[in-house]
Amino acid sequence: MPLQHLEAFRNLREQNVLMLKEAKEGGRKVAGIYCTYCPRELVLAAGAIPVGLCGTREAPIAHAERELPRNLCPLIKSSYGYALTDTCPFFHFSDLVIGETTCDGKKKMFERLQGLKPVHVMNLPNSAYDPSALSLWRHELIRLKTRMEEVFDVSITGEHLRNAIRLVNEERRALKSLFDLNREKPALLSGLDMMTASFQAGFHIDRREVIRMIDCLAQEIREAATQGRVAGDENTPRVLLTGTPVGMGSEKVIEIVEELGAVVVAMENCGGYKTVDLRIDETDPRDPLLLLAEKYLQIPCSVMSPNKGRLELLDRMIDDFQVNGVIDLTWQACHTYNVESFDVSALVKEKRKLPFIQIETDYSQADRETLRVRLEAFVEMMERSCHGDRGY
Repeated sequence: MPLQHLEAFRNLREQNVLMLKEAKEGGRKVAGIYCTYCPRELVLAAGAIPVGLCGTREAPIAHAERELPRNLCPLIKSSYGYALTDTCPFFHFSDLVIGETTCDGKKKMFERLQGLKPVHVMNLPNSAYDPSALSLWRHELIRLKTRMEEVFDVSITGEHLRNAIRLVNEERRALKSLFDLNREKPALLSGLDMMTASFQAGFHIDRREVIRMIDCLAQEIREAATQGRVAGDENTPRVLLTGTPVGMGSEKVIEIVEELGAVVVAMENCGGYKTVDLRIDETDPRDPLLLLAEKYLQIPCSVMSPNKGRLELLDRMIDDFQVNGVIDLTWQACHTYNVESFDVSALVKEKRKLPFIQIETDYSQADRETLRVRLEAFVEMMERSCHGDRGY
């Protein structure tokens, strides 16, 4: 039973290239962003269109490696390769590219991007728990606001910011509602379908329309479930995927796991559950830039040290989504996530007594069969665990 609204998401990126071109011809400005730390509310308050630029496909990496080292994170190489070859329409149409100092690789990539596009880099504090972090990050939001007002020739008012806050809050609410469908057992949505919808949604130029699409998809899934359309059954092993970002073109781990008979019921990463609970109190009368600074500093990313929020979130999600095992996905050369994997492993294996596996890979298909062997053993561990055998 195909889902009509899911099919609408599958072609969304391609359709929005045409819409973006028309919007540009009509005078709209476009801001290209690389990370969840970028305050989308500020971009929307400037009347601009925020578009995601992170590369999730292998094709442009060879071009990037002419200038970047081969042992760099594939996400960075893919992103830079698209920019270098001008094969990403969203980068092509961007009037301003916004980056953040999340990792050393990205910082150096942003230096090279400045030869291709106007780039504004926000200096992200290293720790959300540092007493000076909030002041520093608020200053960076003010600096970004000033830069966008100059580049886009607009004035960003408090009213504009509060309207944008309400819009982003509503989008987070819609995404959380979609993701939470998989708290049911059996799950209502496969991991691949969930990733497709959330990833493609980021390319829509009309945020109100994408909220409507997400809500319609969630309602269609609920109705289809009453007719027996679910992902797996009561005995299907349920996987929580954590770690680095995943998108269309880099979804091989999700594909393999679900080919082996398990279902990825939840994703903690950047395009998944990590930020959906981070919503601003719309009745708070304080400065909207302060509210934004407080919100974005709460993102439990591995670039923060310490990063207690990620472990707390994973602990909750294991219960909420009735998880049978956890996969920690790390892209090669992503050192912060690689280091944190030790703590994630301890949480899952020692505290929660569940099967755990860390997968370190890149965007290529060269290791697909090796991954299949490892993940097949992991799925078997979950199946034994579901039947009371904890011998892993």
